[in-house]
Amino acid sequence: MTAFDLSCRRCDRLAQFLDNVRNDYPDYHAAPVAAFGVKVPRLLIVGLAPGMHGANRTGRPFTGDHAGTLLYETLHAYGFASQAKATSAHDGMELLGCRITNAVKCLPPSNKPLGGEVTKCNGYLRTELCQLPSPAVVLALGAIAHQAVIKAIGLRQKDHPFGHAAEHALSDELTLVDSYHCSRYNTQTRRLTPGMFREVFARVRTLIDGGSRR
Repeated sequence: MTAFDLSCRRCDRLAQFLDNVRNDYPDYHAAPVAAFGVKVPRLLIVGLAPGMHGANRTGRPFTGDHAGTLLYETLHAYGFASQAKATSAHDGMELLGCRITNAVKCLPPSNKPLGGEVTKCNGYLRTELCQLPSPAVVLALGAIAHQAVIKAIGLRQKDHPFGHAAEHALSDELTLVDSYHCSRYNTQTRRLTPGMFREVFARVRTLIDGGSRR
């Protein structure tokens, strides 16, 4: 399976929803959103799905909405991005040794994909994971992204439970690190603070730079 298909309509509910969104917002991308970043990343960040007025509008993951504000600021602080603000797909942003993708490539209604939709999209994620170099780190933003990674690797969910700042050795050369999603809800309720997010990225930076696993 390829890592991305701009014309994918495998999920009827998502395809119909995007058709409706495209009618309501003709200037929006309103299509599957491709991964963004270097082709062979040492760090792959996996989010949930495109946001309605973020990636679904701009065509680039975490660009143009609240969730991307904290993500790109933190990526820049730890040397993974060329600038701290992402406003559009043409803002000159470059990722450094990093790539961002989503467990589900299409905007879901209410930002909530169904289990079957995550499963249908999992082959794309599996291909992305297979293309990673050795060693590499995957950062899952939220439980659904975490579960999608575990499924794509072919491991048992119960052996790798999600937890903020949890670290999982998926193979000798692949490490999965978890974080709460940097959504507006999580940051405004303080479930995820900027300090908590920076601590996760500090650990990721250490692993990328050759630090030992816990």
